[in-house]
Amino acid sequence: MDRAQMDDNVSRVHEGENIWNLPNVLTMVRLVLVPIFIILVLNGSVGAMWAALVVFVVAAFTDLYDGKIARERGIVTDWGKIWDPIADKALTLGAFVVLSIAGLVPWWFTVVVAARELGITWMRSRLLKRGIVVAANSGGKAKTVSQMFLIVFLVFPWDSVWGVSNALFDVTGLAVVRWVLIAIALFLTVWSGLQYVVATAKMKK
Repeated sequence: MDRAQMDDNVSRVHEGENIWNLPNVLTMVRLVLVPIFIILVLNGSVGAMWAALVVFVVAAFTDLYDGKIARERGIVTDWGKIWDPIADKALTLGAFVVLSIAGLVPWWFTVVVAARELGITWMRSRLLKRGIVVAANSGGKAKTVSQMFLIVFLVFPWDSVWGVSNALFDVTGLAVVRWVLIAIALFLTVWSGLQYVVATAKMKK
């Protein structure tokens, strides 16, 4: 990330800004959908998994459109810059934890994702104390897309479609795609985290 890009992503925290706008409400909705999604996946029935898929897709679309609407309408707020990535983390981390419990994704992958997300959140909080907000960069956005695509693939009730149990593991094509998507999400998770660390180090100089 060059200096110009970094400056575009950095702003001072403004006091007293109005947070009640459509993009921020969409972010709040995403936070509310997280526990609903977790409960549905833990239920594990075909009907619950279809419902969980719908809930997650709706949550993912709120992530896609909150930032877009904020930029198009000129209502980007520091609250949104902070809580939008937090909502993303709550959604993806909650999803990967519950999917690991269900045995659909390895625990080591979830631990790597959690370490990256919590580490970046800690760094954000340190910068916030200095009055600096760092918005998500392109690497972070690509990471989020890859993780969400992986979650949709894992939550989709393949068993009911293929008519076999454990389709994600027993159907060769699905098993291969599963590992490819895990590998892509893992790479982007680590790469985007390193991008953020480098950008933060440059700001401290």
